[in-house]
Amino acid sequence: MMRLIGLHFRSLPTLPLSSSSVNCSVISSNSRRRTSTLPRTRFGFRSGNGVARRLLMGIGASFFSQLMSMAGFGRGNSPMASARGKSGVEEVLKDVEWPQEFPFKQEDFQRYDESPDTLFYESPRFVTHIDDYAIAALTKYYSKVFPPSNTPGVSMLDMCSSWVSHFPAGYKQERVVGLGLNEEELKRNPVLTEYVVQDLNVKPLLQFEDRSFDVITNVVSVDYLTKPMEVFKEMCRVLKPGGLAVMSFSNRCFWTKAISIWTSTSDVEHAWIVGSYFHYAGGFEPPQAVDISPNPGFSDPMYIVSSRKLSA
Repeated sequence: MMRLIGLHFRSLPTLPLSSSSVNCSVISSNSRRRTSTLPRTRFGFRSGNGVARRLLMGIGASFFSQLMSMAGFGRGNSPMASARGKSGVEEVLKDVEWPQEFPFKQEDFQRYDESPDTLFYESPRFVTHIDDYAIAALTKYYSKVFPPSNTPGVSMLDMCSSWVSHFPAGYKQERVVGLGLNEEELKRNPVLTEYVVQDLNVKPLLQFEDRSFDVITNVVSVDYLTKPMEVFKEMCRVLKPGGLAVMSFSNRCFWTKAISIWTSTSDVEHAWIVGSYFHYAGGFEPPQAVDISPNPGFSDPMYIVSSRKLSA
């Protein structure tokens, strides 16, 4: 049985698993911990508004096992089964036979907290949501794949942006747009030349012309998108042909705001999920996954799923 990797956080909510209930430990900014137990239904958790959320408990009976059968993988040759261990994330998107139709349902994009995101992000958070080692690994990756600094005509979009984008030190382009939910955070971001305050879960359409950007980034926020197909189609529209989209994620998040399918699955499956967004949005090259975790088991993991817009 494939191990279900729980969500691990330092200053953010944690989701450890138990057989009969889930103890939700919230570590606040002053490191004080408070614990509560959520009632659990037959199929998972039940929120205050009565919405049940699935909990996938192992590859043998999991939703992803069904997906692999739909994709034509027999027992023993599933990419999930072969994608275990350190390089699991890097293997899961190789030679994928995708199901014919987008495999997720509306309920997979529900969240425990369905209150407006504008309220949740109303107060600025001038903190980082991954540790320094993971940040350094992401910045190093960016330095390898970004166009050289100050390249004429290059435009970039940092989606779900905040007060920091983790770009290489001194990196600049003619146009770097930040799109996020908190204006005070966006104002503090030194790499941005402009910003847009927008809730993608309410308005997934991007306010930019076709073929506007050479690079789109999204740091540890793809798991909050409740309309990912609309957003990824828009990403394709506003990217220039050959433009690069880089989605990075860890195992840390505000789990009450993360989508159900994310909080119920492992890091390897997260890469498959993000890869599916690129695939079913259309217009992208086959997505690739990279594990850039700097110190596995000792610091926050860091993963990349990326793709380029088709040139033709």
